[in-house]
Amino acid sequence: MRTALTMIELIFVIVILGIVASIGAEIIAQTYESYIVQRAQYRATSKSEFALNEIANRLRYAIPGTVGFRATTSSSFNLITEPNTGNDKVLQWVGYDGDSFEAINSSVSSGNARRPGWSGFCDIDAYSGSTSLPTPGSNLDLATTIISNLGGNIANAVIYFPDGSNYGIASGSGESFTLDSAIPSGKRIFERYKLAWSSYALSVENGDLYLYYNFTPTIGAALGNQKSLLLKNISNFRFKGSEGSLRIKICKTEWIDSNTSDPIRACKEKVIF
Repeated sequence: MRTALTMIELIFVIVILGIVASIGAEIIAQTYESYIVQRAQYRATSKSEFALNEIANRLRYAIPGTVGFRATTSSSFNLITEPNTGNDKVLQWVGYDGDSFEAINSSVSSGNARRPGWSGFCDIDAYSGSTSLPTPGSNLDLATTIISNLGGNIANAVIYFPDGSNYGIASGSGESFTLDSAIPSGKRIFERYKLAWSSYALSVENGDLYLYYNFTPTIGAALGNQKSLLLKNISNFRFKGSEGSLRIKICKTEWIDSNTSDPIRACKEKVIF
């Protein structure tokens, strides 16, 4: 004779295994539920952070005195001259051409050929009052090529002086701009300038955030038709300008799955000087 489990003992084993299995299944379900919630939270947070970084990269080229807001893409434009905390949905600015300003022709070893696209310096002593504006240290042929490759046109570009005055450009070659018209007599010009060929705008439309670009580089210009989707499912987009800084807040909505009606929201803020 050999010892074996009795029927009662076997029933007890089965019951215990059932209890352990039910507890284990509940723990696994809770762990998975926690995982998908954290995944949705991470997606919302990381996408908001990515969008803010993209916005900050664009806004670091904003020309002072050109940043403003609109209630809608077609409503009136207002410069941010004091703290703004309204419900406006459009942030707009003129951005100087950082791409050709920071670029050099690295394929040429000559020192003169390694000049930036535009130097940001104009020789006011050499300016004769004509439409030709000398800008020593520039390689405007390189700037023309870069702007063209980015979808712009240097013939539509504008020069901004530190006091906010600006003048249209007809063309640029070598170390000289050709202006649309001569700078008026008696009008002060500066040795420093910034070159802009596009304005930019952020607009919330149907719950999504879009970046408008490649439209007239003048203060408060009408938005063009070129835009790119920056972030979907925006629940909040706020900005506030004060003392040379701009605080931007974005709240992103992310759903756990298609069968869940309760969404996850994540908000991120960034201050840009």
